[in-house]
Amino acid sequence: MRALIAFGANLPFGASLPAQTIADAVACLDARAVNVKACSRLFKTPCFPKGAGPDYVNAAAVLEVSADMTPFALLQHLHAVEARFGRSRNTRWGMRTLDIDLLALDSLVLPDPAGQAHWRDLSPDDQARLSPDELILPHPRLQDRAFVLVPLADIAPDWVHPILQRSVVQMLEALSAKDRAEVRVFA
Repeated sequence: MRALIAFGANLPFGASLPAQTIADAVACLDARAVNVKACSRLFKTPCFPKGAGPDYVNAAAVLEVSADMTPFALLQHLHAVEARFGRSRNTRWGMRTLDIDLLALDSLVLPDPAGQAHWRDLSPDDQARLSPDELILPHPRLQDRAFVLVPLADIAPDWVHPILQRSVVQMLEALSAKDRAEVRVFA
């Protein structure tokens, strides 16, 4: 199976700045049932929500996942890597040493199309206030976020959202030019 994941970090972890933390986390992802197949370039992005903290470093990766690994086991693996780099889940959309989001697993839709649509279609206020207690795939916000789509376009431009039926490139082109321009290659 092919998994798509996104990274974000805007706080140092010990002596490591966010770009180094992401590089170190990528190296930690390989496990018995998980292999990193491709990783995007690093990008610098304004904090989300805007003005809430230092700029982020973002990236994306394609993982090859063993067919016997469940989506929940993969998510636990990603959370374990986050924890290794000081991630705590205290504040929704808060600053962090490392965030790894499971964006998609092949064309799997969880919990089902109606459940995925419910979380995808939440109002901005409800997005900030509510968080699901189950795994939602594809990630319900991926089509809205240039900081996810720009790195993802580096490595999986042709992946098609199984519900929206749009490729990464098409979803990225649907965003405003201003949103796309805010995501800059990390120098």
